[in-house]
Amino acid sequence: MTTPPTPPSHALWGGRFASGPDALFRAINDSLPFDWRLVHQDIQGSLAWADALGRAGVLGADEVARLHAALGDLDSEAAELASPPTDSGAEDVHTWVEQRLVAMLGPLGKKLHTGRSRNDQVATDLRLWTRATLDVRLAEIREVQRAFIALAEREIDTPLPGYTHLQRAQPVLLSHWAMAHFEAFDRDAGRLADARNRANRCPLGSAALAGTGYAIDRQTLAIDLGFAGPTANSMDGVADRDFVAESLGAASLCATHLSRLGEELILYSSGEFALVEMDDAVTSGSSIMPQKKNPDACELLRGKAGRIIGAATGFLVTLKGLPFAYNKDLQEDKEPLFDGLDQLGLCLRIATRVIQGCTFDRARCRQAALGGFANATELADYLVEQGVPFRDAHEQVGLLVRLALSRGITLEDLSLADLRTHAPAVKEDVYPRLTLEATLAKRQVEGGTAPARVREAIASARNRTED
Repeated sequence: MTTPPTPPSHALWGGRFASGPDALFRAINDSLPFDWRLVHQDIQGSLAWADALGRAGVLGADEVARLHAALGDLDSEAAELASPPTDSGAEDVHTWVEQRLVAMLGPLGKKLHTGRSRNDQVATDLRLWTRATLDVRLAEIREVQRAFIALAEREIDTPLPGYTHLQRAQPVLLSHWAMAHFEAFDRDAGRLADARNRANRCPLGSAALAGTGYAIDRQTLAIDLGFAGPTANSMDGVADRDFVAESLGAASLCATHLSRLGEELILYSSGEFALVEMDDAVTSGSSIMPQKKNPDACELLRGKAGRIIGAATGFLVTLKGLPFAYNKDLQEDKEPLFDGLDQLGLCLRIATRVIQGCTFDRARCRQAALGGFANATELADYLVEQGVPFRDAHEQVGLLVRLALSRGITLEDLSLADLRTHAPAVKEDVYPRLTLEATLAKRQVEGGTAPARVREAIASARNRTED
């Protein structure tokens, strides 16, 4: 009688099965090629679990010490590998760690998994990775913000046309524009910090879904791993991937802001605008047109936003139909998270470099800020001060803009008699009010573009980035 084949020795679950997995099943099931990125976190969690088993009386002090030594050696071994050890036959990173521990320690290596499931193990590993990676992304956002602060300080008095509907609207300071981007990234930093806070709970001890059957002190275990505390429910602990979705959602908004920045700089650097020139180091040339200087870095900021948003959207679709508790669908959490946060980090780093290398043409910025009848609102406000109802003032200034357009001149080039044809309340003191400097200085409201307010904003921003 032929003895039925058994699964290969590297499997952690083979006893129930009479044969090993099909090669095609392994191709879709095995996750070592991508979850290898969690090897340090898996070892980190295993060290803490060994201590927890020691406190529970499952392992002796000598066994815990031997596990610690072996896991430390294994961490060094993993760090030296240039690529995932797919030739090991291990299904995933957890299998590889256990496989190597058994090779190093024999039966003691098999004891470490007592009371632990890969379900709570991987959830813990991924939270550890996410927490650490979000810290790095937060630091990179702060560098982008510091670059905007430096630009604002460098261009503190440079005027710039402000746009609505991509039409010149009112003049602003270039420094005010820079601080507008600072604020958007400040919200991004807040969202990533919030995502980090919710990721900072420890599922270890939840086991497969019902909680471990051993006397594990989950509070101490969580503290050992730097978490704020344990997850509150064992089923939710292994099934929750909100922290993945939230991290990708926050990354998507940040990528959207990076895309908007890229789009503005692409426009401003075009020949039609010619307000800014980007550093050679973040641009490219054409293979056929020698004169070209293409804003490739900014175009990639715009393009990669779609990739990051796609990762967030795709993962939400993966989550939407899953029942409690663990399902293998959750294996699809890692690749979008890894790629989304990797791409965000790359974009943030290049954005800092782009901002630092921007050279604005101050004279052209000023000339552009003077154009497009950008002082029309200021003239309407002046008329309001003379007692004209705003709706009437709006109508009168609109008629004056039409008159100036018909003559190919600006509002301030109209004579006093011309101004009075449609706005009889105008006085001789109107012309100083129509200058660029007066228009900017008038916006003194909190958050406005007046120079004093922008300086306050820069000081506040510097304090926030230092905090």
